[in-house]
Amino acid sequence: MKRRDFLSTSALAATALTMSACHRAPEEDEAGEVIQTKSKKVTLKIATSWPASFPIMGTGVDAFAKRCFELSGGSLEIKVYPKNILVPALQVFDACSAAQIDGFHSGVYYWKGKNPAFSIFGGMPLGLTSEEMITWMKFGGGYDLWREMYGKFNLYPLIGGSTGPQMGGWFKKEINSLADLKGLKMRIPGLGGEVMKKLGVNPVLLPAGEIYTALERGTIDATEWVGPALDSMMGFSKAAPYYYKGWHEPGSILELTFNKTRWEKLSKEHQAIITAASEEMTGNMLQEFRYKNAKALQELDKNVQIKTFPEEMMQAAKVALEEVLEEESAQSKDFKRTLKSYKDFVAYNNPYDNISTRHLLNLRD
Repeated sequence: MKRRDFLSTSALAATALTMSACHRAPEEDEAGEVIQTKSKKVTLKIATSWPASFPIMGTGVDAFAKRCFELSGGSLEIKVYPKNILVPALQVFDACSAAQIDGFHSGVYYWKGKNPAFSIFGGMPLGLTSEEMITWMKFGGGYDLWREMYGKFNLYPLIGGSTGPQMGGWFKKEINSLADLKGLKMRIPGLGGEVMKKLGVNPVLLPAGEIYTALERGTIDATEWVGPALDSMMGFSKAAPYYYKGWHEPGSILELTFNKTRWEKLSKEHQAIITAASEEMTGNMLQEFRYKNAKALQELDKNVQIKTFPEEMMQAAKVALEEVLEEESAQSKDFKRTLKSYKDFVAYNNPYDNISTRHLLNLRD
């Protein structure tokens, strides 16, 4: 071989090796399947409906973002923006649908106006607990329906936490009868709000940061929020001393939702990491709520009076709930389909629940 040809060949080989190091073809396993190589660096912007560093819900999303960074070896960075930084609290759905942000963390029932069925995915009054809700979503068909319906808005949802059973709310005056509800202005979203409306209440939808001021100034007469841990932090007892036991949100689901087009462009590795980290967040959040609610209950202000809604009211609420479900089903095919899936799971789940969890709780009591 001539010297000039040798040098040319060597140069080409060196270049090929260098290019191979930078852009190596995917490796294959023994079966010939492509082995995924490490994903390129990706940054996602997520907006929330909560204030900065908001306990449990807000800090849970922060921990989720950190976990994604760790699991990806730094190739997946998720930047979390509290409410009103990029998007107002109750506009995150529309902003994500329009690809103005990559994702958001919020409550599913806020978007009932988009599709009535969404309120079921958030949780049903007098219905499934958090564990049961997550089971229905993952194994009973709930996730498939949710993703199908969100897909029409170019969104891809994941369960992003759960609050566990919530309290019934803070009231300025004691509720001794059904008549005491007439004309009350109460912050209460979702199907619970629709039921209370039938009982004579004027339901109001407010984001977290506006609730206390509305309660203190008399813009609303009552509010539900979550449970003792977050409610105490909000200071509701200063304006409304009657604290009622819950019924309307026994297992509320929070969401971690992404723009669908953006999600589909992520590598399989990053999709798997986000999915795993969201499930970890859901478990951690549910457990943290239980622990901190139990602790906060023991530390409630002395002026707080824990009450049970009158039996008359709860019986009327059950009747009203069925009316709401019938009306919504008649108006929305999506609601009717989702409700059927939900009720099918209830019928499937209840026999075992009755001889296991319910039986144990009765014995323990």
